[in-house]
Amino acid sequence: MEINNFSYHKVMVVDDAKIDRFLAEKVISKYSFAEEVVSVESAISALDYLSTNTGDEEALPDLIFLDINMPEMNGFEFLAEYNKLPENIKKKCIIIMLSSSLHPEDKELALQSPYVCQFLNKPLTEQKLIEITSI
Repeated sequence: MEINNFSYHKVMVVDDAKIDRFLAEKVISKYSFAEEVVSVESAISALDYLSTNTGDEEALPDLIFLDINMPEMNGFEFLAEYNKLPENIKKKCIIIMLSSSLHPEDKELALQSPYVCQFLNKPLTEQKLIEITSI
């Protein structure tokens, strides 16, 4: 099954691994999942981007793919800081944890966040994009 129309205007990929960001961008593009992908290599960069664009709804991503295991600030620390952002950002952005972690407690902890709507294991695939569009 192919996704014919863009599901989202803008999607953000937050991952410290260059190859994982590259693969996510390619899958998102190949299946027309989003018109635009904002790709950042750290949770800090993602928070900076969101804070900088607080007043610009068009610049804010509709969906954020967030890795858990990153240096400096991991995905859970990102969520704690994300909680401090203005309401318009938290209402607009859907967060999906996309991780290579196989620890059940990571999934459980991620899904306890009011901002995380789904936990997926890497890599991002066409089937996973189809699952997301049915949220």
